[in-house]
Amino acid sequence: MKKQFMVLIVLFISTVCFSQKLGQVVFSKGTALSSIGFVADQQVIIRVSDDGSLLEWGMEMESYRYNYQPGKLLPFMGRVDYYGQESDSSFRGKVKSIGTCFITYYPLSETAERAGKIKSLGMLQFDYFSQYDNAAFRGKLKSAGNYLLTYFASYDNEAIRGKIKSIDSCPITYYTSFEDKVIAGKVKSICSVNFEWYTSRDRRELQGSLKSGRYQQVINSIQYILL
Repeated sequence: MKKQFMVLIVLFISTVCFSQKLGQVVFSKGTALSSIGFVADQQVIIRVSDDGSLLEWGMEMESYRYNYQPGKLLPFMGRVDYYGQESDSSFRGKVKSIGTCFITYYPLSETAERAGKIKSLGMLQFDYFSQYDNAAFRGKLKSAGNYLLTYFASYDNEAIRGKIKSIDSCPITYYTSFEDKVIAGKVKSICSVNFEWYTSRDRRELQGSLKSGRYQQVINSIQYILL
């Protein structure tokens, strides 16, 4: 009986503490990274910006629903707690927990590139590029647990500088300013998946919209959304 009880405790701890994982990457209009979504307990998606701010959270809307909108989250009906007035001024009033997922932030005593930003999301520890890194990605999210992120530098083409360059071993490329102006800066490929967009040579109502590829694409178990 005691052994069974210990097994249940271990399983409970594993479920609560180790279920956070990278689940979504959302691009606004297929161009700029708008959020990175982590899947927590109860299948809650918690979205953060590339500079470590908490943006939104909720449950993913199923594709069979009426008026389905890709990327839209349904409200999370569980418990959400906030840091009180006794907390450090850099995260006072910010979200402390969403369901069983606790969130911590870097205190005001940290460097400007870290202060007030998410420090941990469940068991995922967040780190950021420092003041000594390139200006195009200084202060942006460098890692979340074992997930590593890189960005294009200030010396890269003007249409891509500062944009997300890779997530772990998955490279992300974009159309540059040397290409058609309508598609400059849009995602060209994610890993081995290519995307083609209508250009200024196409009908006006089509220009800038996706020509080949899907707006939602699961690559290496991560859902990429180009909206």
